[in-house]
Amino acid sequence: MEQVTPYVHTETKLRGCNPSYVVTSDGVVVIDTPQLPTRAVAMRAEAESHGPIRYLINTEHHVDHIFGNYFFKGAGAVVEHQGVYDNFMVVTPDLDPYEYAKEAIPTDDPAGAAIYPDRAEYYANPNKGTIVFSGDLTLSVGDKTFRLLHTPGHTPGQIAVHVPEERVVFTGDTVFCECQTWLMTSNVDQWIDSLDRIRALDVDYVIPGHGPVTTPRYLNTQRANLLDWKAAVAAAVAKGWSREETIERVNFADRYPVDIGQGYMMTHIQTLNAASLWDKFTGAVPPERR
Repeated sequence: MEQVTPYVHTETKLRGCNPSYVVTSDGVVVIDTPQLPTRAVAMRAEAESHGPIRYLINTEHHVDHIFGNYFFKGAGAVVEHQGVYDNFMVVTPDLDPYEYAKEAIPTDDPAGAAIYPDRAEYYANPNKGTIVFSGDLTLSVGDKTFRLLHTPGHTPGQIAVHVPEERVVFTGDTVFCECQTWLMTSNVDQWIDSLDRIRALDVDYVIPGHGPVTTPRYLNTQRANLLDWKAAVAAAVAKGWSREETIERVNFADRYPVDIGQGYMMTHIQTLNAASLWDKFTGAVPPERR
């Protein structure tokens, strides 16, 4: 894993989110878990080599941030916003998160097949939150402070984790650094407000949900990406373009690659980003929900 500071470690080169941990004088705090089973097991072992895991914090409910919780059972209390807890691995008309995690095994973690739980076993105890909160929450662990800030937008239960002693903030998917941003059902206006909240923090390092570790300057780039999507689809609606025409004509695929292991989903991202914004601007009900 990449060592950002002497006490902050993250992994930015796996399929899935950027799972991380922070070493304190009284154990370790994990922030998000690897989607891939063998990587989750390895990360737990590495984290525990620095001391007992005191807390496992999830920044959002999307499967790439939470599936690995299963392999951290017994390793500290799991801390989640109520919005994460309520949506933890919930099957929706759009996605079966269990199957989505499973489909990555043959290509990205073949050895993980041996420890991938069957559905009933997994859902019997996926290791979801035992400390569930609304708004913000502050945890003190040894010599470190963990400020869990509600930053909705990408998801309703989204949080950022600010560790002032390390001058670092873990943003979850409020920031996609130098890779495609997944909008889907996001609330872009809330997302922009959350970026402004993160911008007000006094930090040197921004650890995004996806992509390389960056600095606060990148928050402006993420904001611009969101505004560009919003403006492009708003212009399409103003021109009277249909949902299908908007999907065909509004596309930012040339701006960034897709994050590791998911290049085949570029068209999927562009389609759903454009479609979800078109639905919001027009008040239309998405076809899959009719």
